[in-house]
Amino acid sequence: MANAVLARDALFTPFQIKGVNLKNRFLMPAMQRGQCRDGAPSPELAAYYKRRVEGGVSLVIGESCAVDHPSATAQPIACRLNAQTLSAWAACVSAVNEAGGEMLLQLWHEGAHRNDGDGATLSPSGYAHPRLQRGHAATKEEMSELVDAYVRSAKMAQSIGAAGIELHCAHGYLLDQFLWAKTNQRDDGYGGADMAARARFPAELLRAIRQACGEEFVLSVRFSQWKEADYEARIAETPEALETFLGMMRDAGADLFHASTRRFWEPAWPNSPDTLAGWTRRLGGLPTIAVGSVGLDRDVMQSFEDEQEATTTTAASLTRLREGMDEGQFDLVAVGRSLIGDPDWVSKVQAGRFDDVRAFRKSDVQSLEWAD
Repeated sequence: MANAVLARDALFTPFQIKGVNLKNRFLMPAMQRGQCRDGAPSPELAAYYKRRVEGGVSLVIGESCAVDHPSATAQPIACRLNAQTLSAWAACVSAVNEAGGEMLLQLWHEGAHRNDGDGATLSPSGYAHPRLQRGHAATKEEMSELVDAYVRSAKMAQSIGAAGIELHCAHGYLLDQFLWAKTNQRDDGYGGADMAARARFPAELLRAIRQACGEEFVLSVRFSQWKEADYEARIAETPEALETFLGMMRDAGADLFHASTRRFWEPAWPNSPDTLAGWTRRLGGLPTIAVGSVGLDRDVMQSFEDEQEATTTTAASLTRLREGMDEGQFDLVAVGRSLIGDPDWVSKVQAGRFDDVRAFRKSDVQSLEWAD
């Protein structure tokens, strides 16, 4: 109970960004749940989102949505944001709003992780990761088409009442492939050793969205150092390189940074206790979301992969969150696996009901059974 009292004074205070008012600091990040049909979210997925808001979440970031371009994904169960799926996404936004929450849609492109052999796969330099060549390096014309696709999808999100979008620049997908020197070997001013060159295309794309959607539409940027194919990878080898990236995205129109880590409490660089979110908050000068194993007793990726049946909320995790908030390392907290396991995780934590939290189980990711 004492840890809940400690958490309340910071984690359960309101927060405002642009015209969006959040009742607390907890959000649900984008997590692909495999519940789309022909790219459109199912009614069950809309109910799943709504249930998390009813359980205490103030902001929902929708599934990773492939943008309106034929190269964005070949996965049959992946979400897409285009004219054919728009009404289904509108139902999701309405469900979240009706429950008292706000919603962002996450714009995503697989890049060279797309694999169906039709020649449409593209990326900065034809690499999914340094050991895997796939597809082809995007031409300038194709890059222009991608900008148009992202803008189209962002305007669609705005048209159905989403509070904003999140630009997916993380975990080894297209825009992250531009940011990572090992997958971006372009020599045309959009790649190479210089962070300013590698970040040029994501920044140009974000600026185009800002110009199309106006100043009140919230733009979040999710990025990571680690990749699903390489946990030790870094887009920024130094704080100076990180500052360059963040400054370019801020100047292009970002309102919010979402610093993805596997463990939110770990230092980002030696000789400093600051986390990646902490460095981002200080160097980027914008509100920042922390994420990574919140409420779990082991690493978020281990919770997905290992055979142990449950991961539980720990008091230590909540104490770390409160300390990070007090230190100004982040403003908002994304809770993933723990919310899959228990839709009432936020409200139970606020009430100090730790023993009542349903632990996350690896099997939970196979269905939406725990939406109720």
